[in-house]
Amino acid sequence: MRRKSPPASLPGITSIRNKVPSELASPINIMVSSQNAKWKSSVFQSHVHTGPTPDGCFISIGDELLVSAPPFCFLQMAGELPLIKLIELGFELCGSYSLPIKNEYSPGVEMKAVDEIVYNHPQLTRIKALKSFTAHMGGVNGYKKAQRALRYIADGSGSPMETILFMLLTLPYKLGGYGLPMPELNRRIDMPSTAKPKRNKPYYVCDFYWPEGGLAIEYDSDFYHTGADRIARDSKKRFDLATRGITVITVTSRQIRNAVEFENLVTLIAGKLKKRLRHRDSQFQKSRRELRNQLL
Repeated sequence: MRRKSPPASLPGITSIRNKVPSELASPINIMVSSQNAKWKSSVFQSHVHTGPTPDGCFISIGDELLVSAPPFCFLQMAGELPLIKLIELGFELCGSYSLPIKNEYSPGVEMKAVDEIVYNHPQLTRIKALKSFTAHMGGVNGYKKAQRALRYIADGSGSPMETILFMLLTLPYKLGGYGLPMPELNRRIDMPSTAKPKRNKPYYVCDFYWPEGGLAIEYDSDFYHTGADRIARDSKKRFDLATRGITVITVTSRQIRNAVEFENLVTLIAGKLKKRLRHRDSQFQKSRRELRNQLL
């Protein structure tokens, strides 16, 4: 990968402020190559980056402005975030949702806050791209933490709660998870085409799927407010998948948030996957509480 250094100087603060999209939250983080290039501003926050930057670190958003590409953003944040939050960020970058953007203080600049989660947008990147980029950045601040976080991230999470459920189930004991095998996220399951009425669905998408265990999990955020039509659709989905030898377990937000209910759920899932749980020691209980406090 060809490397180049960022410019030693930047345009004036007013010039950049006029070009910044209003959707970006304040303060805007800017990368500079020396202490002399830093600004003191309530709108912008400067960060010194003295190392080279490979091609592909930045994406042009017009008006001579560049933003960090998702893999570079992930590596930059590895130097700022604790490990658990970095893993969450990796899921968001490799998923189809975006968390809310909340503005801080931005005098003189009209900024727009996005206060709702955005769902069903294209993935910004994939785990393969994050691993490939990080592998070429040895020695950069955050490199080791990024490498560690990448062991626990998967493509395709559809919501923040899917990410949380995935992490609680699969992170190793030392991080407070239950160490279960990583499932496939939002996996398409094709239904047999022979002798199938046209009114039947040709495929279903499962939130979590373990092919080796014939087990799927559906996360239902609105489990207690379902109408008759949805109940019927969910029942048919479970039945059709059962004909393929796939067991479907529905998980609700309440089960995830309640530690006792969640442990019962994990015991059920581990039994279906024929995995033995080893999580009774006091150190794990402490790690589990710390993980849940960070995620929930």
